[in-house]
Amino acid sequence: MKKVKKRNTHVRRRILEHRLSILLIICVIVVLGVTLSVASISLHKKNQGYKAQETELQKQLEEEKARAEEIDELEKYVGTDEYIEDVAKDKLGLVYPNEILFKAE
Repeated sequence: MKKVKKRNTHVRRRILEHRLSILLIICVIVVLGVTLSVASISLHKKNQGYKAQETELQKQLEEEKARAEEIDELEKYVGTDEYIEDVAKDKLGLVYPNEILFKAE
């Protein structure tokens, strides 16, 4: 009878230890799942922020390309005779010999 009780006690203790081990493993899996979910949400928010930033930078890039094109056109204009004439008239007040200027008062 004593052997049966010892065996039952030993078996019960093993079953209890086994259940505690399973419970501990389940808790660890749940904690890892929650951590993974939180990290996933955080990464998703960062990704949305990066997409918005990418869109803004793309817009700025297009604006800078347009500005560079305007600068190229201005550079071409500065090298023409028309620009030299405009500067001579506006800044220096020079005119052609047969030209008459009318200034507003």
